[in-house]
Amino acid sequence: MRIGVDVGGTFTDVVLLDQGRVAATAKVLTTPADPSVAVADGIARLLAGVPPARVAEVVHGTTLVANALIERKGAVTGLITTRGFRDVLAIRREHRYDLYDLFLELPEPLVPRRRRWEVDERVLADGSVDQPLGPGDVRRVARRARAAGVEAIAISFLHAYRNPTHELTAAAILRDELPGVALSVSAEVVPELGEYVRTSTTVANAYVQPLIERYLATLEARLRMLGVRAPISIMLSTGGLADLEVGRRFPIRLAESGPAAGVIAAAVAGASAGLQEVLAFDMGGTTAKACLVEGTPLLAREHEVARVYRFARESGLPIRMPVIDLIEIGAGGGSIARADRFGLPRVGPESAGADPGPACYARGGHAPTVTDADLLLGLLDADAFLGGEMRLDVEEARRALAGLARDLGLGLESTAAGVHRVVNESMAAAARMHAIERGRDLRRFTLVATGGAGPVHAWGVARALGIRRVLCPPSAGVASAFGMLAAAPAFDFARSRPEPVGQIAWEAVLRMLDEMRAQGIAQLGRVGVDADLVQIEIAADVRHRGQGEPLTVVLGDHLAPDPCCQVEEAFEQAYVRLYDRRPPGVEAEVLTWRMRVKGPSPAATAAGRVVPGPALKGRRRLWSEDRGSFVEAAVLDRYRLHPGDVVEGPAVIEERESTAVVGPGGRARLDPLGNLVVELDGQA
Repeated sequence: MRIGVDVGGTFTDVVLLDQGRVAATAKVLTTPADPSVAVADGIARLLAGVPPARVAEVVHGTTLVANALIERKGAVTGLITTRGFRDVLAIRREHRYDLYDLFLELPEPLVPRRRRWEVDERVLADGSVDQPLGPGDVRRVARRARAAGVEAIAISFLHAYRNPTHELTAAAILRDELPGVALSVSAEVVPELGEYVRTSTTVANAYVQPLIERYLATLEARLRMLGVRAPISIMLSTGGLADLEVGRRFPIRLAESGPAAGVIAAAVAGASAGLQEVLAFDMGGTTAKACLVEGTPLLAREHEVARVYRFARESGLPIRMPVIDLIEIGAGGGSIARADRFGLPRVGPESAGADPGPACYARGGHAPTVTDADLLLGLLDADAFLGGEMRLDVEEARRALAGLARDLGLGLESTAAGVHRVVNESMAAAARMHAIERGRDLRRFTLVATGGAGPVHAWGVARALGIRRVLCPPSAGVASAFGMLAAAPAFDFARSRPEPVGQIAWEAVLRMLDEMRAQGIAQLGRVGVDADLVQIEIAADVRHRGQGEPLTVVLGDHLAPDPCCQVEEAFEQAYVRLYDRRPPGVEAEVLTWRMRVKGPSPAATAAGRVVPGPALKGRRRLWSEDRGSFVEAAVLDRYRLHPGDVVEGPAVIEERESTAVVGPGGRARLDPLGNLVVELDGQA
């Protein structure tokens, strides 16, 4: 047995896999003060009547890292850097998210200036030492750090990605001088070119390190109390799995672990249905995310956290870590609706979260939310939410939306319909821009809906995007937890070594790649992957000399006998595909070498057993966005549908964790693997 756990902003989802098939699921409200409480509660529910010794692995993902950075609830952190570079966190980069705003608001650095200390040392861009590091300088800084009460220290010296000797020496001195203080060394966290982003990433890693160490220790203790002594694996932002030691040393790699797992689940569902082009759409209680999947999810080299303006690039803290290329849409079931200064409905980004939650949860929340609107529109059943385990209060939802209705000058049902429409349109607009920026036509894609609210809104979002097919996998409401169980162990390495392609010292590059390969095999070995089963993928960041941003080109599992031609050809193909032509006479250069090591994917299927009995539960009024009015819809129990069964819209198909909506004129079919395939044009 294996258990997957996804700690979200509103709900914590838990899935139990037995012999590769989903045996049980649980969805419990997240406990923000200590997320491990909800994790233990969910696992205890799954293991009722099951010997804990049968559990072979627990796979965990969390939003704790991202939340700590957003809410500024990390450790008291210091930064040690090369003399003259104390203010690199404040200077940032030349990018401005609003060129004409003279009073541009930017996030405050995680380390204030009084805790940013300089030492005398200098490594040049080629890795040679210009000025040796003075150990006395480091000890002086250690005394200042002790007096400041720091809990974590980031070390980021100039050009340490080429020669880490000074950073490693400083770290050894600080461990001796400051026992118990967490250390993050840039040469270990992110040995890549780019002084500001390397320092920003290292500081963010140090900032959350003590918090994650405490959380993981508490989580282990709670699982041991339940009798679960299985190893715990951690979901990384790339969709790969690693051991707890990686989580403790490099917690910044976990920043997007939950959303990444949702994309993995969507990719698995799409592949099971024979689909290669998939738009993963994951909508939970707090946020919604989208990601393009073309066989495998698209990856990005960098992302941002803690943005001042949620959708404005360069308004947050850059993190140079590989991550599944997600777009956050910023609306979930708990997103709060309001009237703006023009009297128009707006939804989010503020959320009611798990505490107090939407008004209909009857836990003290009074603000109108998306879930309240969906309940009044007949998209949700008050008595069937979470399989009837959590009854929704219709009257509380009415009261919450009544105030908004007065502000908008609309009736109650029109207000609820407006909230639902605004959410769908805003999500569609963000997904459309995400695709356009990557040169993709979404009309070719199938929307795979996951998360508790994903299947509820998938019809409206797909309709707005011109997508004709929606796929809702089994147990879609806990898909992120399932995605963790379907993910393969994987880890990504990077080493910057800027050189023109024609002048690369290939022997040194091959030695570097061999070192990364050995580290990767050892890393995967700690989670039980045999060295013979490790797959290698080499890539390089290449650009024309003088360009700002490189392209990442894949080179396969090894370098060719003529690596210079291999890199040139791969870069030319990627550049022409993106820009149509390549400028003549401009030399290419490699900035960074990358390697992804990956183990085999475990067997995992979300399809459950069919429950005997009639699927039709009854009929109820359902708001149709297509017609702008209520229609009478069939209500069906998904667990009683058989493969091959066809459902004509309008209909709602309910399962424990979510509800799928089929609008008028649509048709849904259950495929052999339990996926609900919805055709918007009725051609199932």
